Order: sequence, then C-alpha cells, then structure tokens
Amino acid sequence: MFSFKQFSVEQDRTAMKIGTDGVLLGAWTPIENYPFNILDIGAGTGIIALMLAQRSTAEQIDALEIDEDAYEQATDNFENSPWNDRLFCFHAGLDEFVEEPEDEYDLIVSNPPFYSEDYKSTNEQRDLARFQDAMPFEDLVEAAALLLSENGIFSVIIPFKEEEKFLALAHEHELHPLKITHVKGTPTSEIKRSLLAFSRNEVPNFPIDELIIETARHQYTTEYIELTKDFYLKM
Repeated sequence: MFSFKQFSVEQDRTAMKIGTDGVLLGAWTPIENYPFNILDIGAGTGIIALMLAQRSTAEQIDALEIDEDAYEQATDNFENSPWNDRLFCFHAGLDEFVEEPEDEYDLIVSNPPFYSEDYKSTNEQRDLARFQDAMPFEDLVEAAALLLSENGIFSVIIPFKEEEKFLALAHEHELHPLKITHVKGTPTSEIKRSLLAFSRNEVPNFPIDELIIETARHQYTTEYIELTKDFYLKM
C-alpha cells in the first residue's frame, strides 16, 4: 500500500505501479477552469483521479481502465477514499467509451502507456500498460478532441522525445497548448518528460517552463516540494 496525506492506494494487482509521472500529472494539471467533471483515461491504480478529487471541487470524476485487474484495483481505491461518492471507474477501452460518450468533460487527463521500443518483456500485463500499441497517441488526442467541453483542459505527461509529434497531433485536432513544463531528474540530466496542457482556445505566449525534481539523491528541489507537498507524507 502507498499512503498519501489524504488517501491510500493499493497497487498489488496493477502492472503499472505508482511512479513520479502519475504524481506529477495529478499535481501539475491546471484546474483553473474549475472543472465540474473530469475524465482520467487509463486509470491504472486511480492515483491521478484521486489526486484531482483532492485538489478540485469536481462533482463527477470518471476513470477509464481496460485491464481487468487494474480496473478492480482502481475501483477499490476509489471506494476506500474520502471522495468515493465522486469517483467512478469504467471497465472499457477508449474506443468503446468514445462510441457512447457519457458526457463532455471539463478536464481530461492521461498518463498514457508509452514504450514504443521493439522489445517486450515476458509480463504481458505490464507490457499492455507500458506499450503504445495499447493506446496510440492518435487515439488519445482524437478522443480528447471529441470529449472535451468548450472551455475544457486536456492534460498529459509524455516522453520529451515525443513532444513535437504530440503537439502536431493536437494541432490537427484544434487543441492548442495552454502550458508546457519540461521535467528533468537533476539539474544536469536531459529533459525526460513533458507535461502538456491544451485547450480549444489559442493562448498567445503560453508559458513554457522547467521543473527539476532533485539536486542530489532524495534532495528535492523547492519547486518539486511545492508541487507535491499536499500529497507526499514526507514532503
């Protein structure tokens, strides 16, 4: 079990364990449009939906998970949280969900599976969670464009090397950058991740900034502590 300040997450049945990416996205995602409803695509343990339940006043938070074990785990984690009346998990793939959309959403978030390299491990469940063929970026962006409300925000975390491709895809679907943060492990390491937020409205001079996680092993930067302190017990 992984304990945060206001909730705990069981992760023994999911292939994708809680990692920095999910926590970053849950903490960083802009909610200045005061979303009434939120959709988390590819819920895993449910960590991002839970963080957004803590951060926002959204009345309806839906999560989508195709893997049965992960779906059951997320459902349990939702039920055991302080916000169980606002959280709901669907056991479905994105394509099924998009065919009969429940609603438009004011906020859509996703920490998509993204190892498109050629090797596969022997753990099929982990591979499904990890590899892009489980949910191509094209499908994700198309779904967001379809399901996002007029003033909605779409937010993702992806490998930095995929950023240009993702921005181009979003542009094709008339989703425009609202905010971009480049994430580095340490001051001297390469940019590893991109946090991207989009809206339907063009934002001239949208902010692009950088977030460094630590200066040395377990020596977290002020910015990272500020971002995650409402969640991590030891921050």
